[in-house]
Amino acid sequence: MPPLRLRNPHSVIAVLDRRPQDVYQIHCPDREQSDDWAKVRRIAEEIGIPVQAVKPDANRSKKGKQRRHAAAEAVIKPLESTSVNDMLASPDEENGIWVGLDTVQDPHNVGSIFRSAAFFGVSGIVTTQDRNAPISYTVYDVSSGGVEYVPFSIETNLSRTIDRFKEAGIWVLGTSEHAEKPISEIQRDRSWLVILGNEENGLRRLTADKCDDLVSIPRSGQVGSLNVSVAAGITLAHLTSH
Repeated sequence: MPPLRLRNPHSVIAVLDRRPQDVYQIHCPDREQSDDWAKVRRIAEEIGIPVQAVKPDANRSKKGKQRRHAAAEAVIKPLESTSVNDMLASPDEENGIWVGLDTVQDPHNVGSIFRSAAFFGVSGIVTTQDRNAPISYTVYDVSSGGVEYVPFSIETNLSRTIDRFKEAGIWVLGTSEHAEKPISEIQRDRSWLVILGNEENGLRRLTADKCDDLVSIPRSGQVGSLNVSVAAGITLAHLTSH
């Protein structure tokens, strides 16, 4: 897999925390560093990773004024997909929560879902080789480090993967704005695989049919639907609250 270039310092700090051996290069400007990039530099130097200085480029605007900018970034080795069997082998809690992506195609949404998953202690995320957005540098950066803390499995077939979770005793929960049951009625004293659907069309019919339950998030305003990453955060907050 080709290396990734990350420009969110929080994502870089997470890589330095979890797997510093996979950081190939770090580039920071000599001056005008943000506090977060200064932290990246400090951590890298403490563990012996060299930081290369980046000189700002001079660019002339249309009005003849010069603007100077330099991009801080880290070049890292991408994480490898784990297997569903490994993901299910040792859940963090008795009632674990996993997330499955069904044709979620915007990498910003996938990154936001990873961030929420890390915040709420999700045990793993399942995505697919086709139809879903790949785990790109955008996903890493938008997740703000979440990709480093939530294992993910890239499968060829979501339907068969759902069957594997069911065989392991995991209940499958689909989210849909058209579902009659509100999220508040879902039991929290069991393990769930939460399936999130496409930004425009929601869950595919076959996927919805495989779910043990379908829930919606009741609205109290005028907009009829939520962004999938926002819906993910609300659903995970409900399932993990005590």
